[in-house]
Amino acid sequence: MTRPRLLLISFSTIEADARVLRQVRRLSKDFEVHTVGYGAAPAGAASHIRVPDEFPIWRYDRAKVVLRRYRSAYWGNLAIAYAAEALRDTAWDAVLANDVDAVGLALALDSAHGVHADLHEYAPRQKEDVMRWRLFVAPFMRWMCRRFVTRARSVTTVGQGIADEYLREYGIRAGVVTNAAPFADLAPAPVGEPLRLVHSGAALRDRNILAILDAVSATTTDVRLDLYLTSNDPAFLEEVRGRAAASPNIELHPPVPYAELSSVLNAHDIGIHVLPPVNFNNRWALPNKFFDYVQARLAVIIGPSPEMARVLSEHGFGVTATGFEAEDLTRVLDGLTAERVAGWKRAAHTAAEDLSGEHQAELWAEAIHRMLSDRRQAEGS
Repeated sequence: MTRPRLLLISFSTIEADARVLRQVRRLSKDFEVHTVGYGAAPAGAASHIRVPDEFPIWRYDRAKVVLRRYRSAYWGNLAIAYAAEALRDTAWDAVLANDVDAVGLALALDSAHGVHADLHEYAPRQKEDVMRWRLFVAPFMRWMCRRFVTRARSVTTVGQGIADEYLREYGIRAGVVTNAAPFADLAPAPVGEPLRLVHSGAALRDRNILAILDAVSATTTDVRLDLYLTSNDPAFLEEVRGRAAASPNIELHPPVPYAELSSVLNAHDIGIHVLPPVNFNNRWALPNKFFDYVQARLAVIIGPSPEMARVLSEHGFGVTATGFEAEDLTRVLDGLTAERVAGWKRAAHTAAEDLSGEHQAELWAEAIHRMLSDRRQAEGS
């Protein structure tokens, strides 16, 4: 029998979007998956509509957004307009829309079983720490949630705190599919001397990287810190580079391809991510790197971020600092022993399969199958 035709829309470079790649990889087992997004076709897609790079999704008409002419601003967005024209007269069994920007487009298509919306953030408060965004863009995001996301037949998001807020504000009942990393067939490396700390990810000031550097410089425990940072903010990266060069136990490395990250991280002992709650999404973050550290079989040190703290406490693979300041992290580092770290690494190894991306991706497949099944049952009743 012909497999159901599923359209997957993501206004991201899908080949570089770990969450969306997991969707394509899992869903292409059960469905004929067609994709819309930036960049080349991802592996597993039966066809791909490539949105031109010169049409970034964030570029809505500023005047229309400020004047709250939201319908015109939405459909006038060049990326959405391009995709809508390319999809004219198409028909699908179901559509999966990634993030709020894609949901309106998905709802406008001919879809026999409806739209599943996967929301990667809590969109209405994504950049609430920036006043201009809070005043002008946030109302537009709220409009998209009310106008579009509430009409999706099925919704998922990245964490329970964000799901709870969508329910409280909009009555949207969202399941949770975490940003878990793919399972890595690794074992914990023996604990090193000195203890080998690592932080990987974006070189952004709000990621609290300078606090990590200050804590490493202040601790009485014999540690070494390796940083693998992407150049998201070149000026800030140079600041970090200067700090690392001045310290004998801190080294800044070039970023590594994601496919190699688990094996590179595995050579360390402890992954650190102390993310201050500068906005709603940071407060409720349950990010890729948290799961990257687990797949690398590392102990994990975090700040008191509720979602990360809940998962860490449940599985016992690390420790939560009492705050997000350098002094809070220093106190944790001062209390480390090789025996404690080894125990945490063993706990990460035990949890790795349950916390893998493959396990989480099944939830998307279940949601899409449920949409198809519910509509068929309704038609037969």
